Amino acid sequence: GQDTSAMIQEQCFQLRFQSKQMERQQKKCEKEAKKNKAKVKKALEAGNLDVARVYAENAIRKHNEGISYLKLSARMDAIASRMQSAQQIKQVSKQLEGASQAMGIAMKSMDLEKLAGVMDKFESEFGELDIRTKVM
Repeated sequence: GQDTSAMIQEQCFQLRFQSKQMERQQKKCEKEAKKNKAKVKKALEAGNLDVARVYAENAIRKHNEGISYLKLSARMDAIASRMQSAQQIKQVSKQLEGASQAMGIAMKSMDLEKLAGVMDKFESEFGELDIRTKVM
C-alpha cells in the first residue's frame, strides 16, 4: 500500500519533470525557427533564393518539432494528472471502507453514541470525496 503510493507519487513527479523539459525544448525550437525566419528574410533581400529556401525548410522543421514537443508535454502532464486522481480516489475509498466497517461494528453493538460518531465521520469523508471528485 505505502510502497505503491510512494511509487505513484514518484512517477507523477517524473512525468511532470519530463513535461517541463519538453516545454523547454519546444521553446528552444520556436526560438530557432524564429532565427531561421530572420535568415530567410535576409537571404531574400540579398536575392539568394536557394539559401532562403534552405532556411525556410529549417524554420518549418523546427516549428513542427516544437509542436511535437508540446504535444508530448501535454500527454505526459495528462497522464500524471490521471495517476494522481486515481491515487486520491484509492485513498478515499480505503477511508470509506474503514468507515463502513466501523459502522457495521457499531450497528452490531447498537451503541447509539458510537453509531452517531461513525456516521459523522462517514459524512465528513463522503463530503471530502465529493469535493475531490468535483476538483477532478
